[in-house]
Order: sequence, then structure tokens, then C-alpha cells
Amino acid sequence: MVKAFRIGPALAALLVTSGAFAASSVELEPAGNDPDNINSLQRGARNFMNYCAGCHSAKYVRFNTLGRDLNLSEDQLIENLMFNAEKTFETIQATMPLDQAARWFGQPPPDLSLMARARGTDYVFNFLKGFYIDPDSPTGVDNRVLEGTSMPHVLWELQGYQTAEFSTDENGTRHFEQFEQLTPGSMSAEEFDEFARDTVNFLEYISEPIRSERRVLGVWVLMFLVFFWILASMLKKQIWKDVT
Repeated sequence: MVKAFRIGPALAALLVTSGAFAASSVELEPAGNDPDNINSLQRGARNFMNYCAGCHSAKYVRFNTLGRDLNLSEDQLIENLMFNAEKTFETIQATMPLDQAARWFGQPPPDLSLMARARGTDYVFNFLKGFYIDPDSPTGVDNRVLEGTSMPHVLWELQGYQTAEFSTDENGTRHFEQFEQLTPGSMSAEEFDEFARDTVNFLEYISEPIRSERRVLGVWVLMFLVFFWILASMLKKQIWKDVT
């Protein structure tokens, strides 16, 4: 059963900026998520609704689909996930009005339905972990994966604040070296990794809710083809056995 956290600060800015869909040149730590882990998906759904859905929509997935795939009853959906919806057939919509979001951040925060497929789970995992103090940024932080992001560090209560160390090569190119914890959060580094991994897991699931069903169906299709290939081969031998 999903237990709702208190409503934390919503993801209040853009994950996507100009050129953001280009492949990242930053070395990424593997997310290591498992979209078949139902318990992780339940925790990820909780994380998304508490920390993301205030500003980001997921308009290609319905709450009743979540209930079916994540083994949640209608009462559990309503109590723990449906903070800004009334009917279970509704899709996940952002709480923040789009016109206000566009005025505050230049354009509305992107829909996250397909973000994991567009950018990859490793990218999103490292983005969530990659905020560091930057006095020159309007939000006071930057992100090592997406430099210049206008998204504030909304998970600071969980992760705490960290600084980043960079080195510069002979060509003037800056390279990330390591993070240094400045102030602790309510979670340890391992707990925050698990929090981010569960969230990424959920984002990967909503990018293709039929993934598990598709893979099971694919196995049956392959078994069907193998069986009839064997049957066709045996039939061919029987038909042509007297032909020399």
C-alpha cells in the first residue's frame, strides 16, 4: 500500500531548456532501476505525486491504470495519490496553472510522461542527484547534468545541499570531479539514492505502461512461432519424403 508523504515542494521549474533533448556528454551513474518491482513503483508514484505533480503533468497515464498495474485499490488511489483529481479515469495533471508557469519560468514545466524514454533513466537519475550550490544562479543552485537549469533544488530537505568541484583542462573545458556535502538532509546518501531510483522507476513505467504485458506477450509469440516452425519442418519432410 502506498503511504502518502506530506506534500513537499513541487517541482517548480523546467527540466527541459533550450537544447535539453540533446544527448548528455556527462558521465552518468547507472540508475539500476527495475520497472517490474511493484513496491518500488508504488513508492515512485508516491514520490511523483508529492514532489512532481504540483508543476509537472503526466497526461498520458490515468489513475485507474496506476491502480491496476500497481496493485492499488480505488480507495488507496484516492487517499494517497489523487491530490488534484476527482475521478480515477482522469490523467495526471499539474496543479500549477500553465499560464502562471509560463510567466514565472518562461515556458510551462514539461510533461513527464515520456521523459524517461526521451532522456534515459540514467540521465533522470543523475539529474535528481546533481544539484549543487551556485551563487551565480538565480535559484542559488545549478545541476551538473543540465547546466543552467532553471529548476530549483526542490528535494533539498531530503538530500541537503552540496557543492561541486570542477577541474579545467588545457582547452579550457570544465570537468566535474566530485560533490562535497555542505548541509545534511533528512535522508542519508543511500536513502536518497533509493528515493531517486524509485522515482525514476515510476517515470520509466509511465513512459510505457504496457511494457511488462508486451514482454510476456512477446515470449508467447516466440513460443508460437517456434512450435509452428517445428510443425512445418516435420510436415515438409513428410510431404517430400518420397521425392528423390
